[in-house]
Amino acid sequence: MRILISADMEGATGVTWPADVEPGTEQWQRFRRMFTGDVNACVRGLCQGGATEVLVNEAHDTQRNLLLEDLDGRAAMLTGKHKPLSMMQGVNSGVDGVVFLGYHTAAGTQGVLSHTYLGNSITGVWLDGVLASEGRLNAAMAAEHGVPVLLVTGDDLTCADAADYAPGARQAAVKECVSRYSAICLPPQRTAELIEREAAAAMAGAGRVPGTPGPHRIEVEFDAAHLASAAAIVPTVEQVCLLRVGFDAVSMTEAMKAFKVVTAIAAGAVEKVYG
Repeated sequence: MRILISADMEGATGVTWPADVEPGTEQWQRFRRMFTGDVNACVRGLCQGGATEVLVNEAHDTQRNLLLEDLDGRAAMLTGKHKPLSMMQGVNSGVDGVVFLGYHTAAGTQGVLSHTYLGNSITGVWLDGVLASEGRLNAAMAAEHGVPVLLVTGDDLTCADAADYAPGARQAAVKECVSRYSAICLPPQRTAELIEREAAAAMAGAGRVPGTPGPHRIEVEFDAAHLASAAAIVPTVEQVCLLRVGFDAVSMTEAMKAFKVVTAIAAGAVEKVYG
């Protein structure tokens, strides 16, 4: 049994503030250790449940946050940027399940450090007409490859979101959202026990199933009109209204590749003060 962990950081133990996850800050250095601790707890649980190989895909920001020197020796880590499938790199490599670790809620919703791909500027993303978190987008890609989502960790609202897009997945809420920048947090020793326990139980759902390829539509809404105009330069992307663009793709994999281009262009069009 080979399992993929897609590891984001906003939903990690103790994280509540932008500086906690912004590379180079003093707080980021502190929370890298807790992030790595969450991953190790997950690896332990997966191996207890029968996993024979675990691949950890770094999925946050620079994708160089986890401490390789502290990683559980039974895992391997895919680190660094510019991976073709981004947060889901490795889902097409014959894995039998995927864990969404340290995930968060969608832009335009309540939740600790809620956003979708860009920390700000995007006010909502819709997949086939449904408001979508990164988890929902990534679950659709996993389904395309026949890979079940086994476990989702993050705040309580992230877990509630996962119950809708991956109802068969286990959940581990490491904190309770109070606001976008505050939460009631469990200490690392308690979150490690929780994640390990849920990961071990989640292995009961591991095993590839027939994939569900098919067309999808993504729409992205921005907080400024010039960002929508900039994104609409991409071929196949249409500006559907002042603040929103949309595009259709033949598969979820192709949809996510186009989404990466849209977000990259929008990010490049953001000005420091006026956005």
